[in-house]
Amino acid sequence: MNQPQASAPPKIGLHTAISVTVGSVIGSGIFMKPASMAALLGSAPMLIAVWMAAGVLTLFGALLFAEAGAMFPKAGGFYVYLQKMFGDGMAFLFGWSAFAVINTSAVAAIAFICARYAGYFITFPQVSESLQQSVHVHIPFLGTFYLLQRLGEKMFAIVIVLLLAWVNAMSLKAGGRLQLVTAILKVSAIGLLVFGIFFSGNSSVENLLSTTPQRPMGWAALTAGMVALTGAFMAYDGWQCIMYMAGDVRNPQKILPKSIMLAVPSIIIIYVAVNVAYASALPIAVMAQSSLVASDAASAMMGASAGGFIAALIVLSTFGSVNGNLMSTARVTETMAADGLFFAAPGRLRPGSGTPANALLWHAVWISMFILSGSFDMLADMFTFSTWVFIIICAIGMIRLRITMPHHPRPYKMWGYPYTLIAFLAFALYYVVNTLVYEIMAYRAGNLPILTSLLGVALTLAGLPIYWFFNRKRSTKSKTV
Repeated sequence: MNQPQASAPPKIGLHTAISVTVGSVIGSGIFMKPASMAALLGSAPMLIAVWMAAGVLTLFGALLFAEAGAMFPKAGGFYVYLQKMFGDGMAFLFGWSAFAVINTSAVAAIAFICARYAGYFITFPQVSESLQQSVHVHIPFLGTFYLLQRLGEKMFAIVIVLLLAWVNAMSLKAGGRLQLVTAILKVSAIGLLVFGIFFSGNSSVENLLSTTPQRPMGWAALTAGMVALTGAFMAYDGWQCIMYMAGDVRNPQKILPKSIMLAVPSIIIIYVAVNVAYASALPIAVMAQSSLVASDAASAMMGASAGGFIAALIVLSTFGSVNGNLMSTARVTETMAADGLFFAAPGRLRPGSGTPANALLWHAVWISMFILSGSFDMLADMFTFSTWVFIIICAIGMIRLRITMPHHPRPYKMWGYPYTLIAFLAFALYYVVNTLVYEIMAYRAGNLPILTSLLGVALTLAGLPIYWFFNRKRSTKSKTV
């Protein structure tokens, strides 16, 4: 008698793949970062130009890794690519860094912002200032972490992470549908924000050309632009999430590149439109002083009642971004564990659904620790720098693959190669070096409490003895079999 075959785990299609990218990218950055960038640049045209430049460079990077994703359509994304490019050691360092720093700190930062703006509608309990100051952890050369600051918001953020981890552990279909719905709602709400500002009758073309007397000029302007790009790149981060889920995508050789080529340009258009709307509503000097530029711009055009709309928009956007990042990044840890280079538990899939339930739990716990540890800016800067270090390594590896695997099937090839790759790589190298130098100088001057880039590097290098342990254990096991 024939045994009934277990049905294959469900796969996601093009629309959900696009929503993973759009929903993972559009979080809190576009509602907050333009103000600090405006303060650095002092020029509305320069602000818009920086967002456009960051978008184009993000697109180049996305197209580069679309080629890798089509070549190796397996769950794990950069981990899989680095394994093919440089072997298990480099792949593990990324997988460990992704778990220890990049993916988890990104989700922690976004969840924290979601909780902060939920505070517009909810009153969170807080502890006394004296108790906040007394409970802290000091790490030499890196800074001090106050665990009880904004404790109510932190607890709310942790609940969000645990809830979404549970949803995605139960069903890929449920997580995908939630992602699609939140992506549609947030894009629609952003569209209402942009059109509301433009057609309020109060926006000004003069504001789009405004500058401040203190704006940097010449070489200082270039340096300020590079620093401002940190904020833009943080807002664009997440385009790689769909790569991590390649094993969950139907016909990934076709759908992965197509979803990226549709999603990333759409995000660029949305981001530039939003910044043009901000700049038309507020002179650059006013924008630079804004604590929440989206709310101030909307209030200037549509009245004080816009505050609640903006808070709800940020909560919705960050909630969807947490879901998209969480559902995709756990696949990196799951793939690494399945290869025997990490603890075995995260490598086991949930029977029936095929979801990385254990990896999701591990991520949720570590993300919760990050939420307790510190501020949004520290987490955002740390994961942005660490991500770009590995993006550079992967970009170099793509050149290596063109040489070492010239006949490997490439369902999609990067547009404009090698010129677009060289431009992308040259900028990325300059960006990383410039960011590191800027942080060190700011730290030495007492203007930066924590060297976030070096904290990310330190956590990444902490994986070396862990790799040695698991690689040795795997080798010993293979010899005894």
